[in-house]
Formats: sequence, C-alpha cells, structure tokens
Amino acid sequence: MSEITSYPKYKINILFLENISDRAVEKFTSNGYPNVTKLSKALSEDELVEAIKDVHLIGIRSKTQITDKVLKAANKLQGIGCFCIGTNQVDLNASIKEGVAVFNAPYSNTRSVAELVIGTSIMLIRKIFDKNNLAHQGIWDKSADGSHELRGKTLGIIGYGNIGSQLSVLAEAMGMKVLFFDTEIKLPMGNAISCKTMKEVLNKADIVSIHVPETFETELLINKDNISEFKQGAILINDARGRVIDLEVLRDALVSGHLSGAAIDVYPTEPKKNGDKFECCLQGLPNVLLTPHIGGSTEEAQENIGIDVSTKLFKYLENGVTDGSLTVPAIGLPPHPTAHRILHIHENKPGIMSAINSELSKHNINILAQYLKTNDSIGYVVLDVDKQLSEQAFHLLKDINGTIKVRKLY
Repeated sequence: MSEITSYPKYKINILFLENISDRAVEKFTSNGYPNVTKLSKALSEDELVEAIKDVHLIGIRSKTQITDKVLKAANKLQGIGCFCIGTNQVDLNASIKEGVAVFNAPYSNTRSVAELVIGTSIMLIRKIFDKNNLAHQGIWDKSADGSHELRGKTLGIIGYGNIGSQLSVLAEAMGMKVLFFDTEIKLPMGNAISCKTMKEVLNKADIVSIHVPETFETELLINKDNISEFKQGAILINDARGRVIDLEVLRDALVSGHLSGAAIDVYPTEPKKNGDKFECCLQGLPNVLLTPHIGGSTEEAQENIGIDVSTKLFKYLENGVTDGSLTVPAIGLPPHPTAHRILHIHENKPGIMSAINSELSKHNINILAQYLKTNDSIGYVVLDVDKQLSEQAFHLLKDINGTIKVRKLY
C-alpha cells in the first residue's frame, strides 16, 4: 500500500516526545517516512503550540498535555499516539471536534505492572526495605518479627481490568487467595472471588492493590472515610493513578500503625523530568516504598507499546484504519486496488450521508465501496471512488455541511 499513498511521504511530519521507543521510529522510517523527530522530553503547552503546527502525527507518553489550545494550533494533525495505557493527558472531546484519531496501548505493559505489584508485596510483607536500610548503616537485624510469607495471605484487587486480572493469576500462583471489586461485572480468573462492595475487600485483604483509571468517580477513592475499613496491619499498593488515594490520610494510617506498609508509584503531582526535585508526605516512613511512576517502565513493555501504538498510527495514516481509536469510530477496511480512497469525518447529525451520496451521484462519481460508523459526536466514512474522479470527489466532500476533516488517502 505504501507505494500508492497519494500524499508524498517526505511531506509527512511525525513528532515523538518523552523518549518513546525506537521501535516506533523504525516503524515509519523503514516504510519511507524520513521526517520523524524524536525528543527525550515532554513539551509545555506553549512549546507544543509552536512545535505541532506542521505535524501530522504526534506520539506522547503521560507527561505531555494535549489541550484544546494545542489542538487548535495543529492544522495538519491526523492522529495522536499515547504510548501508555491512559489518555487523560489528551483532551478527547477537543480531539473529537477536530477529527483527530487518538490511540493508546491498553494492554502492552500489563505484565510489567503486575510483576511490580508481586515484587513489592513480597518486599513489604517481609519488611525487606527496613532491613536493607539497616544493613547499609552497618546494623545487623536478622529478626523474623513482623516478617511473613506471601503464601496463604489474601490479596484484594480494586479494579479488575487488564492489569488487575493478570495480577490475580500471578498472585494465585504464589499461593495467595484473591478477592476483587469492580464496578462492572467481571469474570473471575482462576479461583478469584468477586466481592459486591469495596468495603468487603478492604475488610478482608492483607494486601490491597489499586488498579482503576483516573476519573471523577475514582478521585480520592481511598480517603478518610474508608481508611479505617482496612484490615489492621494491611499493606496498600497503588500503581494506578496519583489522585485515587489521599496521601495525607495514608500517612496518618501508617504513622498510627493501622497500616503496616505501602508502595506508591504514582502521585497527584509529579516532576516534569528526571532529576527534578520530588517531594511526598510519605518520605521517611518505615516500610514504605516510593517509586517514580515506573510500573510500565521495563524495556519489554516500552518496546511492546512502541510496536502497538506506532502500528495503529501507521495503519491509520496509510489505510484509514481506526481500530483502537478512542475518538474516531472504528473502521478497518482492506485496500481497494482499483479505486482511490477518501476519508470523511463529520458531525453526527441527520442527513450527512444522504448529502454525501447525493452530491457524488449528481456529478456521476461512482462509489465502489463505502463504510460508515458513528459515535455520539462524529461520523467517520471511508469511500473508495473511481480513480479518474477522486480529486473532484475530494473537493465536493470538503463542502458538505457538517464536515470536520477530509483526507484523500490514495
């Protein structure tokens, strides 16, 4: 398909920020796209407004914020790749209005996060971090007091999605009993038990691990009203999102001894780049592990994410395929070798398709294949039309009332 893409590849500008995997860069350079820029840092809003003006595809991780202001400055932007699980760093509503396809990697780093939870669970329940600190100070403490095996303990999982369910399997392999709570009905993996309320999980679990998205409903999910529901001496792990736990409340529970340990990988406010100063109210507390948002930061996970998201961006750029998009309705059509393909993104309102077909019919433009899909806000239609008339069709479609974006693919 690459040899018949209409737009010259040397005119396509691709920008990758936050040190995205080289596999993403290779996906495009190896397919003939020379203008791929990779930066190791995030950009501020003002920097992005300048940098994105002539960019067709942009790849980001969790620190770069794609705001409405940035999107309005992105005159040529076709797609955004979030090389991570979440997309809360992108204004999705504004992306929909601008007809920009947003992709992410919801599954690629699940194993890395799940393994980190298992590893930190063992370290915390054995109080390894405290003993390690003493050993570095030259103090020998071989006591078994307060140290326990993971086997036979109960793991409570709040949020039984891709990560939570994989964690469930690993925990059972370690000999743990698993309880979970999710707002949606989820099929348990192995012998895991679904609980009707979060309170039930907190009451019974020796270790509680949080795996929920950051939404209005999950903000301060663990707070002063429910911290007392935790089992005495329990351990809390958060590798999900920074705003789901009230850290001051957690600190009080640790200082009082109600909780015996914690591992926190995400924070309400995080430094912009490596080397910046980091402050947290949990610093200095015993049996508390603080890590710098590294749940998915393994070489394997970053490579998998690089392959996953870059492939989605590539298929959208070359074929108009939107499978996995969070903003543009999902369409995946094979190429039509005897036609030219036009992509049309429009407001989802009555009469658009009728107007498209009527306008093309009026000018005797034959549609060889057509596929439409809509969401609440926009519609996305892929049209394969007669090669000789595709340029005329492109300009006619641009003038349809309600059009957001039109692209002649090939």
